[in-house]
Amino acid sequence: MANLWPVQYAGSQQGVDLASYISGYVDGEGCFNVSLAPRSTLRAGWEVRPSISVSQNGDRAEVLTLIQSYFDCGTLRPDRSDKTLKWETRSLAPILDRVLPHFRQYPLLSSKQKDFEHFASVCEAMAREEHRTVCGLREIVRHAGQMNPSGKRIYLPDQILQSLAEMKA
Repeated sequence: MANLWPVQYAGSQQGVDLASYISGYVDGEGCFNVSLAPRSTLRAGWEVRPSISVSQNGDRAEVLTLIQSYFDCGTLRPDRSDKTLKWETRSLAPILDRVLPHFRQYPLLSSKQKDFEHFASVCEAMAREEHRTVCGLREIVRHAGQMNPSGKRIYLPDQILQSLAEMKA
């Protein structure tokens, strides 16, 4: 049985299977991302930053507010790149505690599910602190490199792996 949430929209209130709705919404308008940036102060030399975001036109901000409330984390901010509003969370704890369990229970139906699986693997590896070792970071880079194939990358996985090969495991 679906968990129905009372939702107010267009002047009426109805029960909505919010969890399924959110998964569908993220499937269409969301993005799971793992970015990597060089950080000489870190043992493995690279910072790993997972994030999930959902973009929408500003006149439909109520959906993003609903998503923020549902996950009880993240921020809403304007995205200047495409003049939309974006809900985003980068904090590992709520990703592990709320986001991953949600999308395991309510999986995506498109090929974006593969991005989620790689994203989840990276976040769980970070929880085990594998991102702090060269060996663990190599595996994270492999997962991140398989995500969002049409996305732009500042640092290509091969470049990162090459820099890691030059370090002691």
